[in-house]
Amino acid sequence: MCGRYVQSSPADALAARFGARLPEGLAWTPRWNVAPSTRALVVREEPEGAALAVLSWGLVPSWAKDDAGLRPINARAEGIAGKPMFRDALKRRRALVPADGFYEWKVEGKAKTPWHFRLAGGAPFAFAGIWERRERPGEEPLETFAILTTEANSLVQEVHARMPVILDAASEALWRRAGALSAGELERCARPYEAAAMEAWPVSTWVNAPTREGPRCVERA
Repeated sequence: MCGRYVQSSPADALAARFGARLPEGLAWTPRWNVAPSTRALVVREEPEGAALAVLSWGLVPSWAKDDAGLRPINARAEGIAGKPMFRDALKRRRALVPADGFYEWKVEGKAKTPWHFRLAGGAPFAFAGIWERRERPGEEPLETFAILTTEANSLVQEVHARMPVILDAASEALWRRAGALSAGELERCARPYEAAAMEAWPVSTWVNAPTREGPRCVERA
């Protein structure tokens, strides 16, 4: 799974990296400890083209009766096209979720050690995401997102059996394309990212508290 990640690049840098419009007045502060239910940046297609937007992490489908139900932060890539919670968003509302790294916790006996994973060298990248908009009469629409997960590559496998879907250049282009993906295209996008192109190290349990922020979160323990 992916339950915590890093989005520390400035918004203008992410707009340039993903060729996306930076909406005027977008309020965003770089984050080193993005947690479920908090708001984070995504790149989605809008009528004027690709744009950055700030959505809440934890998917609420458009047909939900209220906002209080299950809010999955992750969607397993395997079988996602047949799941009512996700299939419409997969067809029509795919998004890139910019990231600079993510965390997983290694369980050893009663101890849980957090590890930080990123691309080798630290360049920003994109998770495969889906998003939804739920209309709420008399209120602003609720816009939410989830991150797809897949089986872990050999690097992440040492810590956790699952990892977020990280898009390489070819799969990123597929994910951004309008319209449904074929089964083969979805499989191409969802395969585990190349382990040799990533790096990882243990970090302090200081990051465990979702209220803690700043570069200290990713410092080597």
